[in-house]
Amino acid sequence: MTSDECWVVAGLGNPGPWFGGTRHNAGFLAVDHLARRHGAAFRWHRARCRLAEIEVDGRRVILAKPQWFINLSGSPVAAVLQAYGVPAERLLVVYDDMAFRFGAVRMKRGGGAGGHNGVRSVTEALGTQDYARLRFGIGRPPQGQKAGQFVLQNFSESERTGLPSLLDRCADTVEALVVHGLDKAQTALHTAQAQA
Repeated sequence: MTSDECWVVAGLGNPGPWFGGTRHNAGFLAVDHLARRHGAAFRWHRARCRLAEIEVDGRRVILAKPQWFINLSGSPVAAVLQAYGVPAERLLVVYDDMAFRFGAVRMKRGGGAGGHNGVRSVTEALGTQDYARLRFGIGRPPQGQKAGQFVLQNFSESERTGLPSLLDRCADTVEALVVHGLDKAQTALHTAQAQA
């Protein structure tokens, strides 16, 4: 299987059990869910990532969880792409986004970091913005609370109730991207959200 048939899906988050259920770790949660769906296990890689490999309709997909703090995600992600010979055009970065309410999932290619330091780090390490992003809406902090505090808190009880269906939606979207391309994956995601 050539690198032309391979995707890297990098979920952004902070390593360690203390951060496990926090909003900032939505990217980790999404790739963990996808790995479980396909019966794959993560292992350590010299790129300072935990990696799992799955196959989606005959296409190889490398799931990556950088093991530096989220603001330093770029170097490990770039190292994974280099190790597998995958271009930035076949990278999908999954991360939390305060621009959208909890429950909203959006996909796009390119664009700025939107204030997300992990995405900024990836862009700087790759030297390009031309990669796909799957943005997991976490909503905005309540009045008076700083964004940094909000993203490092655990999902609320009501949010945890909705997480399984959202993670399914993320996994469905990743699979659609790999098999059908960005446009069709976006259309399928919009349809699913409209029906939710």
